[in-house]
Amino acid sequence: MSRGRLAVFWVSGLTAAIVMAGGIVMVLRAHHGDHAASAVSSGSAASGAHRRGVQTTTALQALRVVSSTPTAGARDVDGARPIRLTLSGVPAASSPLPHLSPSVPGTWSRSGTSLIFTPSAGFPEDTQVTISVPGRRGHGQDRVHGSAGWAVSFSTASYSTLRLQQLLAQLGYLPLSWSPHFRGAIMPDGAVMPGDAVMPGGALQPDGAEAQLSAAYQPPDGLFTWIGGYPSSLPSFWQQGAANLIDTGAIMAFESDQGLALDGVAGPTVWKDLLRAAETQQDNPNGYTYAIASEVLPETLTIWHDGHEVVSSLANTGIPVAPTSDGTFPVYLRYRFQVMQGINPDGSHYADPVQYVSYFEAGEAVHYFPRYSYGFPQSLGCVELPLAEAAQAWPYLTYGSLVTVST
Repeated sequence: MSRGRLAVFWVSGLTAAIVMAGGIVMVLRAHHGDHAASAVSSGSAASGAHRRGVQTTTALQALRVVSSTPTAGARDVDGARPIRLTLSGVPAASSPLPHLSPSVPGTWSRSGTSLIFTPSAGFPEDTQVTISVPGRRGHGQDRVHGSAGWAVSFSTASYSTLRLQQLLAQLGYLPLSWSPHFRGAIMPDGAVMPGDAVMPGGALQPDGAEAQLSAAYQPPDGLFTWIGGYPSSLPSFWQQGAANLIDTGAIMAFESDQGLALDGVAGPTVWKDLLRAAETQQDNPNGYTYAIASEVLPETLTIWHDGHEVVSSLANTGIPVAPTSDGTFPVYLRYRFQVMQGINPDGSHYADPVQYVSYFEAGEAVHYFPRYSYGFPQSLGCVELPLAEAAQAWPYLTYGSLVTVST
C-alpha cells in the first residue's frame, strides 16, 4: 500500500476497523450494526439508517469541535499527555486524520464522537500545537456542505526547573542526591514502580523517553539530600525549584560532557541530551568539585571532591591594584599549558608561561606560577599555586566546578 493512501479493512463478524493513513495507525471501534450498514446499497440506505444499532457517520470536515482536552487556547500544557477532541457527531471512517503541527510520533484512536491522539514522543516545551482539518477544495467556507474545516490550538509549558535539578542530582552533577518517593519512581528503562501503572484519569503510564518527558512537565515527588563533607557555605548557593548558581555550574559540566557550548543555560539541546542521559543512565564521569580560595592570611586554596577534601595548599591572590574578584564562579576554560599575556601595573607587557590553568572569572584563573613563597597577595588577579599542588588541583577543577574567592 503506497504511503498516504487510506485503507479500511473490515473483518466479518468483528467490531473494529483499522485505518492506516500517512504512517499512523488509527483504531476505529464501531457497533455491531456498523458492519451490516456497510453492506447496504445506496438504494436502501434510507431504510438501513433506521435499523437498530446503526450509527450515522459524518465527514470530519462537517463536524464541530464541541470540546477539547487541552482546551482551545490553553497555556502551560503538559506536552506528553494525550489530546482528546469531542466532536458534534461520529466521524466517518473514510475521513482523513487531523493534521498536527508540529508533527510528533503517536497514534490516533476513536471512541464514539471523540478522537484521541496519544503521543509516543511528546511535544517540546514552549511550543504552540495546532490540530486542524482543512476544508474541501472548491467549497471554501461552505458550512452547509461541511467543508469549512476547523482548528484547535494550545501552548505547551516550559520544562520544570525542579525536574532539571532532580535529573542533575540523579546523574551526579550536584552536591545533592535525589530519591523519588516509591510510587513516583521512574526506572532506567522508563518503567514505573508497582502500583503506578495507571495515571489519573485512567491513562496508562508512559514508558522510556515518554516517561522522562512527562516528568519534565510534571516532576514526581521526591527528596533532595545534601552529600556530606562539603563546607557549610555551599548550601547558601542552592534554591530548590528555582534557578541558582549551583545549577549553572552543573549545567556547564553537563554541557562539557556532551560536547556542547558552555553557557550554563538549560536550552532545548541541553534538555534533549539530559532526558536521553537520564533514560540511559549516563552519569557524570568527573564527580562534583567545589573550591574556596581564602584571602585570609596565609592565603590558601582548598578543594572538595565528592564530599572529601582532596587539595589544601598555600596560594597567592591579587595585589591591591589588581585584586582577585570576590564571589563564586564556575570554571569555564581550561588549559594544561598557556602563555599568559597582559599589562603590568607599571604599563609594561608580560608574557608568562603557566601550567594547569582553570579560568573561573574573566581573565582570572587558578594556575601554577613560580614564586619564592606562597600565602599572600602577589598576583595580578589569579590564584597562584606551587607546581605540585597545581598539578594535583587541575584534574578536579573541571568545567562547571564552582570556585569561591572570599576574605
